[in-house]
Amino acid sequence: MVGSRKGGMNIEEVAEETPEEIVTIPIDFVKGMSREQAEEMARKIAFTGPLVQQAATNMLSLYQLFRAHDATQVEINPMATATDGRVYCVDAKLNFDDNASYRQKEIFDMRDTSMEDERDVKAEKVGLNYIALDGNIGCMVNGAGLAMATMDIIQLHGGKPANFLDVGGGATKEQVAEAFKILVSDPNVKTILVNIFGGIMKCDVIARGILAAYEEIGLNIPLVVRLEGTNVNEGMALLQQSGLPIITARGLGEAASKAVATIQA
Repeated sequence: MVGSRKGGMNIEEVAEETPEEIVTIPIDFVKGMSREQAEEMARKIAFTGPLVQQAATNMLSLYQLFRAHDATQVEINPMATATDGRVYCVDAKLNFDDNASYRQKEIFDMRDTSMEDERDVKAEKVGLNYIALDGNIGCMVNGAGLAMATMDIIQLHGGKPANFLDVGGGATKEQVAEAFKILVSDPNVKTILVNIFGGIMKCDVIARGILAAYEEIGLNIPLVVRLEGTNVNEGMALLQQSGLPIITARGLGEAASKAVATIQA
């Protein structure tokens, strides 16, 4: 549980400039939040007298909400005292675990996808993980760790990633095609970098998916591909013999360097 008496829109600035104003109390997920912990937080964020009990009761109820509805975040900003002497949760932000949608149907039925990024929605429908960023190099990677490393290496070479797109460990040819469509739907994307480690996925299968997607969408921006793992030689041969202007690379550093170079050319 995290709290601060200096709430508001600039809580990030509070954390950076006066970190001592951020109060953190670890909660044992098995035992749950105790009233003592809730009262401790209430006092530390400047509630006094009988308001401590009111604020603590609110916190305990919020924790029960958090547990009962598979929430990943319950943020109250502000929790305030009104002129009637009562403590209110004035505004809230709640996030819920997508993996629990099957048992939180009532909550997830309230979802309004028109308020979300269309690319995020499309990615979710085909089993991909997508997060838009503000760069110009589109990334298609398998595995969250490899995706993070790929974005770091791109920045190390002077580029800026346009997204986080994880196709997972068992992407099909159809998913690869959808991934390319999502990437090119971003007008900021000027180059695409594909970085795949073939463990569960075989590199030759991924290569065929890349080639099919390239021709299906008529890709007209540079494409850099780095494959490694199972059947990598077969996969790279397919790309190199395709007759398409695909730039291949063996190492991640080489791939990132070539992707950045296409932007700077």
